[in-house]
Amino acid sequence: MTEETFLGGRPVLEFQTGHDRRSFLKWAGLVGVGASLVTGGLLEAPTAADAQEILAAAKTGGDIDILNYALVLEYLELDFYLTGLSRNLLKGRDLELVTTISDHEKSHVAAFTGAIKTLGGTPITRPKFNYPANSWLTRDGLLRNASTLEELGVSAYQGQVPLIQHPDVLAAGAAVAGVESRHASVLATLIGGDPFPSPIEEHRTKAQVMAVVKPIQA
Repeated sequence: MTEETFLGGRPVLEFQTGHDRRSFLKWAGLVGVGASLVTGGLLEAPTAADAQEILAAAKTGGDIDILNYALVLEYLELDFYLTGLSRNLLKGRDLELVTTISDHEKSHVAAFTGAIKTLGGTPITRPKFNYPANSWLTRDGLLRNASTLEELGVSAYQGQVPLIQHPDVLAAGAAVAGVESRHASVLATLIGGDPFPSPIEEHRTKAQVMAVVKPIQA
């Protein structure tokens, strides 16, 4: 999977507030990796105050930060499927499977929101999503982008699971990662791809995931 394959490489995420934007980006180490995004005009450079907040948060971040990061990705997946299904491009087995996947993502959003609150944190506000106008013109286009998104989700979870500290959060993260892997396999099969691309799952850092999703300034 390459960075350009998801929605033509266009920016997708638009955070509602600057605080939510910083909360999502701090684990990704924006101060260190943001230059490439700024060059493309996709993300404004942080102010000095923002940079200090991001660095301080990165030193003290923990399971709540990881859960909020996962919640943003689940929000994206859920919105992607709901938007795609509303275009009535699928039928038969395709429609049945993608509807089930969409229902799973809805459950994941609820589960992560509840977990963050249980741990005493504040769930990140649902971002806005900006899709290119031609993203949903065909059945193949929808499923191909869905496959890319699920593969990204699997690698994102694999990148974070080793960093989780609380056993209950670890169990939840591992369980959801398994379901996302099933989604990826199903979608790869639907588009004639490889449902088993590697004997060992790929790991992506938050910076690598962010480069694909391309957050934009709210």
